[in-house]
Amino acid sequence: MSTTGRLAYPIHRRTLDNGLRVIVSPDHNAPVVAVNLWYDVGSRDETVGRTGFAHLFEHLMFQGSAHVASGEHLNLLQANGASCNATTWFDRTNYFETVPSGVTELALWLEADRMAHLLDAVNDENLANQRDVVKEEKRQRYDNAPYGDMIEHLLTLSFPPDHPYGHTVIGSMADLDAAGVSDVHAFFTTWYAPGNAVLTLVGDIEPAEAFALAARHFGALPTRALPTRPTVATLGPHAGVPRIVTSADVPADALYLAFRTPPAGTREADAAELALEVLGGSETSRLHRRLVLGDQTCSTAGAGVVGLARSNSLGFALARALDGADLAAVENAACAEFERFAADGPTDEELARVRVQYERHWLSECARVEARADLISGFTTQFDDPDRVNSRLADYTALTTGEIRGAARAWLRPEHRAVLEYHRAPRAEACEEDA
Repeated sequence: MSTTGRLAYPIHRRTLDNGLRVIVSPDHNAPVVAVNLWYDVGSRDETVGRTGFAHLFEHLMFQGSAHVASGEHLNLLQANGASCNATTWFDRTNYFETVPSGVTELALWLEADRMAHLLDAVNDENLANQRDVVKEEKRQRYDNAPYGDMIEHLLTLSFPPDHPYGHTVIGSMADLDAAGVSDVHAFFTTWYAPGNAVLTLVGDIEPAEAFALAARHFGALPTRALPTRPTVATLGPHAGVPRIVTSADVPADALYLAFRTPPAGTREADAAELALEVLGGSETSRLHRRLVLGDQTCSTAGAGVVGLARSNSLGFALARALDGADLAAVENAACAEFERFAADGPTDEELARVRVQYERHWLSECARVEARADLISGFTTQFDDPDRVNSRLADYTALTTGEIRGAARAWLRPEHRAVLEYHRAPRAEACEEDA
């Protein structure tokens, strides 16, 4: 790390004729290469009645392609000492492998084959199979988990129903049931194009070799026109304190406060994020000290942000109440901490502490080639700026007290909150609801 706080990871960039952006960052400390492929498509790109497609594709991409049998993508890589996985989010879908350096070409061939030829292997049978897998995941993680519908409620509070961020990444059961092979083909043809992807290689490989391999395996893939996305306006803060009150079979009464914050990637978004870190990012935060240690009404309290790049991000605070505590009193106490922060901003001690915490986290992430590759892919996909992996730490820690206080006043005052209340249902009522 330089004396300015900037990191110095090498960044080499090239764009293939078909639009695929290729980023290479050599690192010869270990004989491995992180292969990371981001597609600029997520749940924000789904249409009404067809939610959950982006996540469904994450599963279908492992069901074979023209030259790879179902399940063989994972099997081939694991047999050669590699690890691999994929994730879906509101703003992207990413596929990644960490491979011994001698296995890099195999990983690229596999990724290129499914980018080019996935639809050769998609049929009614494997669509039905993976649709059932996704539905079971929804049951386990959302429908039957304590507080599992929390994100759905917070999205409902924070975005209009037709907003790109107005529904969950997992989608709805009804939409998944309605998905047919023709829908899958249309989604793939629209979004899984070289010009909508970023390929990043970090590790034991030289740029010339990496670019040659990328051109060999991806260069012949045809260019496809991408749809024009409508511009999504940044919404203002909440007004009128919208509220959802629900009861469920949960361990304890819980309170969530939701705040619209600026789009990820902006300096004001960073300032709001840092404010939430001071308020609830650790056991030294204001909310923890007030609600857990001081008032002793909660077992846990915290705050954070769900960073979203194309419109508002979603800031939040949470508190899980102890038996007998009054949620209204917990909410009033939390609001008092937000109001005090907006008035005065962070102290020098608080700001120094969260800066150190962030620096430790960032350097730890960047030390792992797989995490660094993912960061580079993300910065390139969302902001066309792979060098942010080097500048991000310096930019974040350079935020001033005035900027942080200003973001809190603009976005995080108590009157800008939306509220989700969870009340623990009596056991008999919870069992009736489950039935």
